[in-house]
Amino acid sequence: MPRPQKQEKAKDFKGTMIRLFKSLEKWRYLLVIASIFALLGAALSTVAPSKLSDLTNVISDGIKPNMENIEYVSIEITRNAIEKYTGYKIKNGQPVEIKNEQDTLELLEEFNSLTQQEKEYLLNPMYIKDTKISVDDQITFIDTTLSLKKDMNNEEMIEVLDQYPESIKKIIEPELDKNELYKRSIILAVIYLLNAIFVYTEGLIMAYVGIGYSKRLRKNISEKINRLPLKYFDSHETGDILSRVNNDADTIGINMSDNITSLVTNITLFVGSIIMMFVTNWLMALTAIAASIFGFVGSFFLLKKSQKYFVQRQEELGNLNGHIEEIYSGHNVVKAYNGEETALEEFDRINEKLYTCNRKSQFLSGIMQPIMGFVGNFGYVAVCVVGALLVMNHMTSFGTIVAFMIYIRLFTNPLSRIAQAMTTMQTIAAAAERVYEFMDEKELPEEKDLKEKIDKKEAKGNIEFKNVKFGYDPNKTIIKDFSAKVKSGEKIAIVGPTGAGKTTMVNLLMKFYEITDGDILIDGKSIKDLTRENIHDLFIMVLQDTWLFEGTIRDNLKFNKKNVTDEEIWNICKTVGVDHFIKTLPGALDSEVGDNENISSGQKQLLTIARGMIEDEPFLILDEATSNVDTRTEELVQKAMDKLTEGRTSFIIAHRLSTIKNANLILVMNEGNIVEQGTHEELLKKNGFYAKLYNSQFQK
Repeated sequence: MPRPQKQEKAKDFKGTMIRLFKSLEKWRYLLVIASIFALLGAALSTVAPSKLSDLTNVISDGIKPNMENIEYVSIEITRNAIEKYTGYKIKNGQPVEIKNEQDTLELLEEFNSLTQQEKEYLLNPMYIKDTKISVDDQITFIDTTLSLKKDMNNEEMIEVLDQYPESIKKIIEPELDKNELYKRSIILAVIYLLNAIFVYTEGLIMAYVGIGYSKRLRKNISEKINRLPLKYFDSHETGDILSRVNNDADTIGINMSDNITSLVTNITLFVGSIIMMFVTNWLMALTAIAASIFGFVGSFFLLKKSQKYFVQRQEELGNLNGHIEEIYSGHNVVKAYNGEETALEEFDRINEKLYTCNRKSQFLSGIMQPIMGFVGNFGYVAVCVVGALLVMNHMTSFGTIVAFMIYIRLFTNPLSRIAQAMTTMQTIAAAAERVYEFMDEKELPEEKDLKEKIDKKEAKGNIEFKNVKFGYDPNKTIIKDFSAKVKSGEKIAIVGPTGAGKTTMVNLLMKFYEITDGDILIDGKSIKDLTRENIHDLFIMVLQDTWLFEGTIRDNLKFNKKNVTDEEIWNICKTVGVDHFIKTLPGALDSEVGDNENISSGQKQLLTIARGMIEDEPFLILDEATSNVDTRTEELVQKAMDKLTEGRTSFIIAHRLSTIKNANLILVMNEGNIVEQGTHEELLKKNGFYAKLYNSQFQK
């Protein structure tokens, strides 16, 4: 069976994504709502750092000494001491001249060198901001203030300030604005709460859209399968088709719900954080952007590089599924022919290709995260350094640095997530292309205009083949010129060597394939004028390849048939000779079986024949129905088939010519043509092609 073509380069990403979004038309309102919630959530995320900065400044101002009061107290006490001291000096005939701050400092140091009694004599108690400052407290303050030096660190300075008297501390001690603190905290809490609500609602909506879209996609694929001609399944592996139905459909639904609004959210965060950074402090904003610029270039380069590997990954996944389904469905044959090593080599070859595509795609996409992590951390360092310099020069506040620490995350993380989302979009596009490729396959011709219909209750049972020509390949004709008339109730056997066209004739009769030329008439009506559904409703088919689905024996026998009683089922099973086997099972008709259960091929065939008898249609097709049963079972099946063919126009394809001796007409086919026809006895007397086939089965 030919394998699908492997993709060596990326397909139409843009066109596929446009088609994907058009197919989401049903959920457009939900997508709009989800996008709005994502937009609002992102907007609140960009506003929150600014509010956090304000809250930080309120707390910072509330835990550090009141520098304005320190300065005011220092001026008042110093001025009082200088005035008293200069007056004292002038009174004693010592002139005083104050030209600058240095002169004031020298006078203050002279005053501080006086004795305790002299200081107390000169000074008087004073009130500053309604607080009484005693003479001793003034003297202690002056002495402590003069001990402060410019090269002190914060800890040393705090130790000196702790030496201030209690009256001074009362004036300069930190004062937390509780009203402002509560106000800012509530605003920030509301912002974060609304953000959580918006993000959760958006995620809930998109999960619903993703699950709903996957469900509809699988439904459309399932319906599409029923509209495809058998030619498609003959040229494509079952595993590859299953991979499109399961893996690719789920890949689209799951990843789509996570990434559509993720793009909206992260683009908003990215743009919003840039705006808010420039609004807060343009110099620090430029620092953050400059530190992150390399992340932009690297991400988009890696994104472009990884695109083709995501497409190849989906293709190789389909190939691997196809190989597994093919090998394990014929595992007994592989074992019997010692083909395990060859099968394993083929598996390893495909698996290695899938591994390579996975490794390259995941490496290129996975490296984005550490790169962006490094860029983000580098941005933290740059912002902290520049922010510290600005704070030292009184050009910004500590709260601004805190805000920028968050803005860096809001700025770099969205870039990483956008790149990751775009990478995931490559996976979605690759999966969508495979699904759309399947959905675009040519379907069976429409039959809306076909008005003819044959009621199965009124069917007469006449069939005529008129100069039928057909070929699976237009350049190779298999059925060259086939003509035959079958009367109602006749049992027609079709025999011939492999490849003679026997099963092909049945496929044409059932309208599984469209004939190239000629016509087939059922009760005088061309199958070209009858719908496939109508034709299928006229036939019972028992094939060489048995099929049982997972379920009870009762459900398998009643398949697609209603109002069938257990009594009718048991009667038919008895006629076929499978009733004894069913009774040996633990649950009888309620026993669970499946196509892979431990049931012999003969038992499966008997069950499928019983299913055909329950169907009770006017026409019957038996395609190698006895090929999988032993000689003893064949006798039972043959009797059951005789019962089944009574009153029905029957077509029997058989390699065991002994099973069609009682046929009304035997059509002998070779190379697409009827070379002989007649009863069993008539054909043997001719001693022609049929006689050779028949006698060859008994030669030792």
